[in-house]
Amino acid sequence: METRHRTQDGGRKREGGTPGRISRGTFLKSAGAALVLVAGGGVYRAADQGVFGVGEGPAYEPWENWRSGEGPMALVSAAILAANAHNTQPWLFRVGESRIDLFADTGRDIGSVDPYLREMHIGVGCALENLLLAAGAKGYDHRLTLMPDDSDSTHAARIDLSPGRAASSELYEAIPNRHTNRAAYDTTRSVAFGTLEALRALGENDSGVNVSWFTTYAERKRVGDLIVGGTEAFIADEQQSHDSDAWLRHDWSVLQQKRDGLTLDAQSLPPLLAVGGKMLPESSEKTNNEYWLASTKDRHVPTAAAFGILAVRDDRDDAQRIRVGRLWQRMHLWATTQGLAMQPLNQIHERAEREEALGIEPRFGDALEELIGDPGWRGIFTFRTGYPTVEAPESPRRAVGDVIVGAAGKRS
Repeated sequence: METRHRTQDGGRKREGGTPGRISRGTFLKSAGAALVLVAGGGVYRAADQGVFGVGEGPAYEPWENWRSGEGPMALVSAAILAANAHNTQPWLFRVGESRIDLFADTGRDIGSVDPYLREMHIGVGCALENLLLAAGAKGYDHRLTLMPDDSDSTHAARIDLSPGRAASSELYEAIPNRHTNRAAYDTTRSVAFGTLEALRALGENDSGVNVSWFTTYAERKRVGDLIVGGTEAFIADEQQSHDSDAWLRHDWSVLQQKRDGLTLDAQSLPPLLAVGGKMLPESSEKTNNEYWLASTKDRHVPTAAAFGILAVRDDRDDAQRIRVGRLWQRMHLWATTQGLAMQPLNQIHERAEREEALGIEPRFGDALEELIGDPGWRGIFTFRTGYPTVEAPESPRRAVGDVIVGAAGKRS
């Protein structure tokens, strides 16, 4: 696996201890008492909107019972906790006694945000990585075939299973603890060169995936400015803005029904803002966009200790995208074991593909090529990493039964 590593510019390391964390449950209980006194009738909306039940309800049960299930079905329980864009959970599984077939669920695409289904296949790759980690932990050997059916472009992978020796792993045990952290990262702590090299080494057996690190101030500013610019262009694009906003879940009952999408809790808002956001009427698309841009400018970009970009030889090859997803999931799981936070920031790629789809000037497409600096590689996934200042919350998940299809490709 090739890599280009830029020298990191350091930073003061916090002496001892771990980042301070606020217990959401403790805060919400105390805040709830105050809100009852101050808000009067507003407490009823607070209850309806889940102010006092962060991470609770059927939509969050998969995080608790992820080890459940018998036989190959137990592997799916782990797979559905994988990372994925906009929490669309774009996967379906056909499960047999000795085989699991994994499909991309094209009915859950993000429209103009992902016109060539790049993010969808990366998400499917993340689910595949979790599934294979679970296979080893549950005592299965496996044979993997990517894109096994030329006549079905949605058939992402076939996993043939056979009895093996159970061997759990640190990454498997980290599955329920891995969450996207959208909060500010600790700017007093840098990520050591050795840590970044260890992350890179997780993909060293795949020569078809490349990692570029951006760690100096100048490099981070270059990437960060493009991410902010991509966000501005994104929200100025009426169709992209609308397609993205459709996956925001403001209403507690809708969240519990759909069990997908981005929630207020997942934005890692300061606790008081999260409470207020749930109690107030649903915000407009314009307001959501303004908050996203402000968060990108003031929180996501400036507190990143490092940016990374994953690249492949052919950015339109679904198998290569799936391999990037596997590596991203592996990196995020390992980072979780090391106390690191991670967050995808794919606005550059989303705008580059939108430019191509519309046939307009490739502002972000050209900028991305310049960032990679090698015409033999195509960047398809950008992320930030650093040390957290707060604990990342869980996101809703569909139940296993909702992602199983029958022999004929129909939902069970």
